[in-house]
Amino acid sequence: MSAPTTHFLDTRVERDVAVLTLRRPEKLNAMNVATRLRLASAIREFGTGDRVRGIVLTGAGRAFSAGEDLQTPPTSYADLRAAVETFHDITRAILETKVPVIAAVNGIAVGGASEITLCCDARIGTPATEYFQPENGRGITISNASSVLLARLVRNHAMRMVLGSPRIVAEEALRIGLLDEIVAPDRLLDRAIEVVVEWTPENNTTALHLALLRPAPDEIESAFAREDRAAQKSWESGVFSSGVADFWAAQQDRGQGNAQPFAHKNNRLDRP
Repeated sequence: MSAPTTHFLDTRVERDVAVLTLRRPEKLNAMNVATRLRLASAIREFGTGDRVRGIVLTGAGRAFSAGEDLQTPPTSYADLRAAVETFHDITRAILETKVPVIAAVNGIAVGGASEITLCCDARIGTPATEYFQPENGRGITISNASSVLLARLVRNHAMRMVLGSPRIVAEEALRIGLLDEIVAPDRLLDRAIEVVVEWTPENNTTALHLALLRPAPDEIESAFAREDRAAQKSWESGVFSSGVADFWAAQQDRGQGNAQPFAHKNNRLDRP
C-alpha cells in the first residue's frame, strides 16, 4: 500500500506501520516549508491509530535530512516566523499521536531535522548515523522545542552540542542517549517496525502511556515561545541574514555549490 510522492515525502504502510520517508537524496533530504507541512499532516493522518499501529520516520539515501533548505532563506521576519512555525508544528503533531513514533535515523541528521527526532518515542540508528547542530555558527536559533527536548534526553551534553556544534557519531549518540539502538543498515526499517509492533500488543494501553511519558503540552508550548523570541532577536540583530550569507559564500569558495547544505562555516566540518 503506498501513496505517490508529495513534496519530497513518501508514505507507505508496512506490517500495519506507516513509514514516512523524506525523499530528496540529491539535496540530502533538506526540507522546505511544503515538505514540513506535508509531514505534519501525514503524522496527524496516521497518528490517530485508526489505520496503523505506529509511525516510522526515515530518510532516503545517505542522509536522514540536512534540515532546513537554505537555498531559499526567509527574506522577512514574517517569513522566518512562518518557517519556524512549521518546524514547531511537526513536534506538536508527533506528541499528539495515539501511536508510537520511531525515528529511523539512517544517516546524518542536521539542525531542524535532528530536532524533529528528539520528540519521537525512540531513535534507532546505524553506524552511519550522526547528529549535527550547526545553528550557533550560522546565526540561526534552535526550534522544535529542542531547548527542552534535547536536555531531557542528553542532560548536560545539550550545551556543547548546540554551542560547540560537534558531530555526534553513532556510538557517542548511543552513549549519551540520543539513540536507543544501533543496528545494521539493512535492518534499520525492520527494527523500527518491530519496535512499534512490540509496543502495541493486543489489548494495549499504549496511547495512555504515551500521554503520560511524553512532555506535557504546556511545557512544549512554553519552549516554542522562548524559541520564537530568540529567533526574532536573531533576525532583528542581522545575525541570521549574515550567517546564511556567510554560509553560501563559504560554499562558493569551496566550489561545492549546493552539494553539502550542512557544511559549517566556522569549524569546516563539511565532509559528506
